[in-house]
Amino acid sequence: MNVRAHVSMVFHLDKCIGCHTCSLACKNLWTDRPGTEYMWWNNVETKPGTGYPTLYEDQEQYHGGWVLEDGKLRLKLGSRPTELVNISFNPRLPTLDDYYEPFTYRYKDLIDARPGEDQPVAKPISMITGEEMEIEAGPNWDDDLSGSPVYASNDPNLKALDQEQRKQFLEMQQLVFFYLPRICNHCLNPSCVAACPTGAIYKRGEDGIVLVSQEKCQGWRMCVSGCPYKKVYFNWNSGKAEKCILCYPRLETGQAPGCMHSCVGKIRYLGVVLYDADRIEETASRPDRELVEAQRNIILDPFDPDVIRQAQKDGVDEKVITAARKSPVYKYVKLWRLALPLHPEWRTLPMLFYVPPLLPVTASLTQQGRYELATDFFSSLESARMPIRYMASLFTAGDEDTVIAVYRKLLAGRMFKRAETVGDIPMEKALKALEEAQLTPREVEDIYYLTSLASFEEMFVIPPMLREVAIEMGVEPHEFQEERGAGFVRIPERGL
Repeated sequence: MNVRAHVSMVFHLDKCIGCHTCSLACKNLWTDRPGTEYMWWNNVETKPGTGYPTLYEDQEQYHGGWVLEDGKLRLKLGSRPTELVNISFNPRLPTLDDYYEPFTYRYKDLIDARPGEDQPVAKPISMITGEEMEIEAGPNWDDDLSGSPVYASNDPNLKALDQEQRKQFLEMQQLVFFYLPRICNHCLNPSCVAACPTGAIYKRGEDGIVLVSQEKCQGWRMCVSGCPYKKVYFNWNSGKAEKCILCYPRLETGQAPGCMHSCVGKIRYLGVVLYDADRIEETASRPDRELVEAQRNIILDPFDPDVIRQAQKDGVDEKVITAARKSPVYKYVKLWRLALPLHPEWRTLPMLFYVPPLLPVTASLTQQGRYELATDFFSSLESARMPIRYMASLFTAGDEDTVIAVYRKLLAGRMFKRAETVGDIPMEKALKALEEAQLTPREVEDIYYLTSLASFEEMFVIPPMLREVAIEMGVEPHEFQEERGAGFVRIPERGL
């Protein structure tokens, strides 16, 4: 067992209101430079929909992530010789049209407009060429348009549904959508790192954050193809790859990442988890239906004396272990088993997990004006307007049982709190639902508290980054003193 610490995230989709405040916070912090106009390290998609970039989930086109062949992992993109052949022409790259051509407006048309009978307008111009253009796409172009046949019907996840389900799904009375915020998953088994020919992308050992060395990057863009989530971008101005850095300068000073700090719906949680690095390949090599459970198992119990002993032996600081015990991510993923990874079948072992949204259901209206479900506790899963098979395609590599187990807990918790606060459901019925969902009243209260009432410090348990310890592993710290007596003073550089 090789115990390491990893900064991980949970997004609670039932709380996302699609306001894009997270995207704007990230854009203002990191991607307001030339060459980054089209980059949205944080974006919010409407699901069902084609996503950003368009159809990024179609790995038959982009060949991202890993595949399992004869029990061994290999990049779907191909081997190193294959990359060498395509290094000057990579057919697996999204085009600018798959993102959008960044634009602004020629405001001078308004300022310098002469008096007249017509209202002057500011014409859109390309931020790349400076020429006039017609706006045809954007980072959230399909916002709230899940029901349209153009966007929803082209969602690759709908392939999991049969023709009758798809037909019912797209009927006017059945239309429903939810929001899916996405950032870099900072995966345990990142395919972008494996695909990079120059080794410019690396994963920090002390916290698991995946970064791109701007000095080493040669702009081959194999990382863009290798990442199945398309969260690595090419800066056309600098010729370098860039991606979400999880706001590590903020984390190193004890602050939450910009997207999380600004989140209006309070859907985001951040904490550190302990995992067994020796089991990464074994975990990523499990059959599709076992990937979610295998990823849960690779996360270790920070209260286990054996884990604590091994973690200390492997150099994990006691302060980090203490933070892991308080981690909301550990609770949602490992303890309560409510949060799931996005597309685990790509085998990158993403460390961003999602609590699925409660499904809109069909119900009847009583004479008292209340919506009533069927008498069966969990019949709403069968009558849900968002098919379980679709959610399984997103979060469990098609394993419907795992998704149903999560929804049983969510529905039982809702039923228990409704019985407790509203009183229109008998408590005996709610307790029986908890028993079937394998939950206790204490767990429901804990889930309710962390979901609805938790403070900022409880939602973002930021471990001490201990960068000085990490730096000392690679350099002599005395060489980086700012004051070295007589002679010149050399400003220290960050990094190893």
